[in-house]
Amino acid sequence: MRLIIAGCENSGTSTLAHAIDDWMEATMGGRFNLLHDHYKLPHTSGHPDDTTHEEQAQIMALSPKIKEMVQRHSLYYHVQPASYDVPDWLVIGLHIDDSVYGPLYFGYGGDGQPHDRKIVSRQVESAVLRFAPDVVLVHVKAPADVIARRMKERPQTPSLVKEKDIPRVLQLFEDAVARSTITRKIVVDTSAGPVQATASDFAKKIEKYLTDTDRLRILTHRALRGGAQSSPGH
Repeated sequence: MRLIIAGCENSGTSTLAHAIDDWMEATMGGRFNLLHDHYKLPHTSGHPDDTTHEEQAQIMALSPKIKEMVQRHSLYYHVQPASYDVPDWLVIGLHIDDSVYGPLYFGYGGDGQPHDRKIVSRQVESAVLRFAPDVVLVHVKAPADVIARRMKERPQTPSLVKEKDIPRVLQLFEDAVARSTITRKIVVDTSAGPVQATASDFAKKIEKYLTDTDRLRILTHRALRGGAQSSPGH
C-alpha cells in the first residue's frame, strides 16, 4: 500500500497515519517500514523528526533560497526508484505541503518564481507515478473551526499556520489536491468522530484501491487468524 497523506496543520494527518499503520497491522499483519513526516519546515529529518529546538531555529533562519533548495532536494531524494522496492510506502505532506507552505510562509515556490511549486509538484508526481502507479492521495480534512480549536487545545511546537490563515490554507490544499495528477484520491474528514471512526472511514474508502498484493495479504492474515468474516477493506 502506497499512500501520500496531506492536509492542513491540525487536520489530523499524523494521527491518521498512525491509525492506518495500526489498521494495516491488524488487517494485513504488517506495518509500514517508516512513516515519512518531515516535509514541513522546520521538520526536515528523522522518523519522527529529531531536530533539536536549536536546530529548528537555525533552519527557520535560513534564507528563502536555501529553504527552497533543502526542501526540493528532500522531495527529489524521497521519490527515487529505491523508495518503492517494498510494497508499502507512506509519506505525510510531501510535495502537497511544500506547495502550500513554501509560497505562503517561506517566500519561495510561488507562481513564476524559480522552482515554481506547481511545476516541482508535477515533477515529483511524475516520478512517483512512474514507479508507484498504485499510489493513493489521501486528503485529510477538518472544518476551520475544528482546526482552530485544536490549535488552542493541542498547540504544535513550532506552529506554522496562523488562525487567521486557516480558511486560506484549507483552500490552498483543496486546490493542490484538485491539481494533482494522481488520480487515485480519497477524502477523510477527521472531525466526524474519534480516530477509530476516521480509520474505519479510511478502510472503507481505500478498499477499491487495494492492490492484488494488499488483498492477498488480507486474506492470508485472515486465514491465519481463523477466518474473520469481513470484506478485504475492513
